[in-house]
Amino acid sequence: MAERSILIKNARIVNEGSISKADLLIEDDYIKKIAKSISPSHPNIMVIDIENNLLIPGLIDDQVHFREPGLTHKATIETESKAALAGGITSFMEMPNTNPQTTTIEAYNAKLERASKTSYANYSFMFGGTNDNLEEILKLDSKTVPALKLFLGSSTGNMLVDDPVVLESIFKSTDMVICCHCEDEATIQANTHQYLDQYGEDIPISCHPLIRSEEACYKSSSMAIELAKKTGARLHVFHLSTAREMALFDNKMPLEEKKITAEVCIHHLWFSDEDYDRKGTRIKWNPAVKSAKDREQLWQALLDDRLDVIATDHAPHTDEEKNNVYTKAPSGGPLVQHALVAMLECYHNGKISLETIVQKMCHNPAILFDVEKRGYIREGYYADLVVVDLNNPWTVNKDNIMYKCKWSPFEGSTFRSRITHTILNGRLVYNNFKVHEVSAAKQLTFQR
Repeated sequence: MAERSILIKNARIVNEGSISKADLLIEDDYIKKIAKSISPSHPNIMVIDIENNLLIPGLIDDQVHFREPGLTHKATIETESKAALAGGITSFMEMPNTNPQTTTIEAYNAKLERASKTSYANYSFMFGGTNDNLEEILKLDSKTVPALKLFLGSSTGNMLVDDPVVLESIFKSTDMVICCHCEDEATIQANTHQYLDQYGEDIPISCHPLIRSEEACYKSSSMAIELAKKTGARLHVFHLSTAREMALFDNKMPLEEKKITAEVCIHHLWFSDEDYDRKGTRIKWNPAVKSAKDREQLWQALLDDRLDVIATDHAPHTDEEKNNVYTKAPSGGPLVQHALVAMLECYHNGKISLETIVQKMCHNPAILFDVEKRGYIREGYYADLVVVDLNNPWTVNKDNIMYKCKWSPFEGSTFRSRITHTILNGRLVYNNFKVHEVSAAKQLTFQR
């Protein structure tokens, strides 16, 4: 008999392009059996009857900033991983622009050590490239490091890789996935000076997409793609934000065969420049939220498979920091708790199917990064599972926000869907706005 067993009854399982009614048995960390009907095998088994609600794989978020070490007044691995579980995100890949930056093996190992003690969700950390750390990059173990992260626009921190010789050398030297933040720094700087001359420090927030412009995005992403084609590198472009960039990506081959892949984030699918007057710096992101036409083209590219993954780019700052004038207000916002319910709202509005949400937020990240035994509901896979009630409305407010920063760009929004249960490695870790104090997280591993 297994030490731990959970039997989920009466599920509508959304998985691998279809929705089917079934029961699911978990033993220890794994999915043991999926069948039309399963009876409890012993009296101590935990039975959860989900009454025809949805059961989906735990989400894999390929881009988060959990701010630890060095920026823990904004967030910690503990606080944000709890919020992630509340949002149905069971696995995350965290970015290297912390303090110290994750650009040495020593800093990388320190992060792993910290997460092993405090993370509530499955964890992994991308390694940052700089102009002078190729030797460290070449020491990485691709079975435990999800990818290499390069900032081709400075964004936050000072990790800009701006030496073309170094950039080409990195692209040539590694067979790891290279994830890029693509905005052209020279274009951004020129635009910034133009608006500083016009307005001084208090530039209207509506100018943000003009400063971090379509041209800045396209110039950088097209350069990265050209370099990937030249060197044969495996490139993944983060947080696409413009209609123009969509022509750079292919939808004519299966994801498993693509060498160049693309991600879109929740905020670029949800907001547009029409929201700046209402939301102000709370929707200040890099790359910037752009026009409604850009948003429409992002949706089209997502649905026709030019965009492969939906992620959050969760990047919290304090209220006080965000309330500064434009030039001093940092870019980024918290999203892990509300990403899935936001996409489910889009499902309710007829924009996307449940199967496609699961494909882009669960299956595709697992395929793209070769995540071991996660991202699907399959016998023998880790039991990372999320139960969703599609008709249980709730409103985002300070009382139910779990981020350390205690604000959300969705504050005041009512979502029709609710995440009722999250199961991580076979343990019930979250149930209706309460994270259980259960240590079930594991380090992600990659089949390479």
